[in-house]
Amino acid sequence: MKIDAINLAIIKHLKDGRTSFKTIADDLGLAEGTIRGRVKKLRQEGVLEIAGMVDPECIPDRHVVMAGIKLKSMNLVDVGEEFSTLRGVASVCVVTGRFDLIITIMLTRGFGILEFYTEEVAKVDGVRSVETFVVYKSFNLRVPMIH
Repeated sequence: MKIDAINLAIIKHLKDGRTSFKTIADDLGLAEGTIRGRVKKLRQEGVLEIAGMVDPECIPDRHVVMAGIKLKSMNLVDVGEEFSTLRGVASVCVVTGRFDLIITIMLTRGFGILEFYTEEVAKVDGVRSVETFVVYKSFNLRVPMIH
């Protein structure tokens, strides 16, 4: 999908997710239907998602862990996609450096790190090693409310 200047302007207006299509249209000098159609197309193409994101430190009984994953093969994208479907996973990134994937996991009182590794990661073939990073304090971290 082509991301032109208008699409970028629409995305910037939707930064807080609450700006009306009419307000965006008025500001950009376009018809409200044009904005609505472009947002629909951006969402269909997977470019834009409008969702409530939360600071995990404010949600009771939830905490964030990040993990660096080393794989046995170079099938990074397929394994990354598989990790993205696991319970508790908020994000997966294919990266350079000493890890192949960096994942962000949202844990709860009944679903901790042990359950994540034994019940979820155990399903994924080709994991060589995992290194866990407990987030004590974050700045600007927002995750979708999952579980």
